[in-house]
Amino acid sequence: MKVTVLAGGVGGARFLKGLRHHLRQAMPDGAGGTTAKITAVVNTGDDMWLTGLRVCPDLDSVMYALAGVNDESRGWGRSGETERVSAELTAYGVGWPWFTLGDLDIGTHITRSHLLRTGLALSHVTRQLASRWDIGIELLPMSDEEVETQVVLDGPTADVPEVVHFEEWWVRYRAQRPAREFIQAGLTEAAPAPGVLTAISAADVVVLAPSNPVVSVGTIMNVPGIREGIQTTPAPVVGISPIISGAAVRGMAEACLAAVGVRTGADAVALHYGARSEGGVLDAWLIDSADARLSDPIARAGVHPVVVPLWMNDVQTSANLAAAVLDAASTLSAAKS
Repeated sequence: MKVTVLAGGVGGARFLKGLRHHLRQAMPDGAGGTTAKITAVVNTGDDMWLTGLRVCPDLDSVMYALAGVNDESRGWGRSGETERVSAELTAYGVGWPWFTLGDLDIGTHITRSHLLRTGLALSHVTRQLASRWDIGIELLPMSDEEVETQVVLDGPTADVPEVVHFEEWWVRYRAQRPAREFIQAGLTEAAPAPGVLTAISAADVVVLAPSNPVVSVGTIMNVPGIREGIQTTPAPVVGISPIISGAAVRGMAEACLAAVGVRTGADAVALHYGARSEGGVLDAWLIDSADARLSDPIARAGVHPVVVPLWMNDVQTSANLAAAVLDAASTLSAAKS
């Protein structure tokens, strides 16, 4: 079995951990792994150059989580961190004092930046970084080209907006300043990273993880060629709602959805993605038991609704969710045949 997951940040990382756990149990290889092939296509729209270092927040969050070295309490960065280097940078007046990098994390950014400056592509660098740990999942950046999400905010006057990097809006302002729009700088020059389109077209299942539908999964699909690859893959495409009972499971997705005119609801996000039969990207959409009443409008839009518990409180509940995704895909495949 080949499973390809479009993922970003904490929600994507938790789902991937559960998927790996489930497949190691359901399809063991006899050596602690699985005979299944899992590929994660990860958002890089949050990436930036900071104090001369290339920082890739979503790639690192996924890699650290799968390696078991992430900080579970904060949801990002490494466990057992110190922040002496960031304190020194602040003392020198460089960097973003509100965007603190841990010392172990900085080691990752130094290594990545060094390898990029030798001429290696981000996909090659990501593979080399991930090889330090036996994570059991292939990590692919959505693109080797730099694509950075910028946020247009109201400026000092109505006709002069302020444009900031997504991380500044997200971390410094906690998404409290209303966003006019999102701009993905470099997007038109970008192409899917090597292996991305093959991972989608050759998959048995394509999964849209419960990540931010606008600035994580949405950004991945905006890379030229990826949305079309999802629309034409022979594999069923199954999405997982990041919204439960009208609120984001984690983060501030409500502010992102509001900026693109989408209501914060499991059904509204399904309609935002759209049914593949109607030119969208979804065949099935998993919603939480608390949102069971929303099944009808999702079905009327041409998407098969599946009602299951969505809360990923630990690895086993995440694995149960992954099993439900694969069951939904199997049902779709059987119906198609």
